Amino acid sequence: MRRVLERMFGEQCLQIGRWGSTESFLPYTRTQHSTLLEWRAGFTADVRSHTDRLAVASDSIDVVILPHTLELIPSPHALLREVGRVLRSDGHLVVLSFRPSGPWGVRHALSRHGYPPGHQRLIREGRLRDWLELLSFAVGTRVRYCHTLPFEQIMRFGTLPNERWAGRWLPGLGGGYLLSAQKRVYPLTPSRRSWHRRHLKVVGGLVEPTTRASQRRQS
Repeated sequence: MRRVLERMFGEQCLQIGRWGSTESFLPYTRTQHSTLLEWRAGFTADVRSHTDRLAVASDSIDVVILPHTLELIPSPHALLREVGRVLRSDGHLVVLSFRPSGPWGVRHALSRHGYPPGHQRLIREGRLRDWLELLSFAVGTRVRYCHTLPFEQIMRFGTLPNERWAGRWLPGLGGGYLLSAQKRVYPLTPSRRSWHRRHLKVVGGLVEPTTRASQRRQS
């Protein structure tokens, strides 16, 4: 997250959904201001709002961070539409999500209440890409992370010492993925329809006779 966020600048950064401590992601942003928005009661945040109707002005945010937020809310696609609304042109979106086909996804499928607890669904990377492209986002960076098995006894030993090495040589062990995208606004330029008139060939100031007329004269 630090490497990705340090390349994103602007005035406003909005993190939707708290993941870990309040200092997990926002301190790494390069924007002038940062805000934490929550929809759940009992979580400390700067703004409280529904995720399908964000209490944020349109075209006012430069960077949006979704740390596993899409997996916790009832309608992830509605939130993505709202993100597209509040982001400025060329604004950035950073999404963190667990992989359904990874070890954490298997643990989620086998758990009665989901894993981590409270997760309603895990979203495939391909599906998330399709959603973003339909909403006029250009998908960029993809990074897999969390190369460890989803068991508390093993997690105490931490992840593999080199995440980049593990992501290259052990991609199947990646429990989650980071996906960044940029909002694209394509201006609508009206095109004038060109009307081509048929002009008769003029030779020496006279209309050139057609082939049929020439044949009549010859006959």
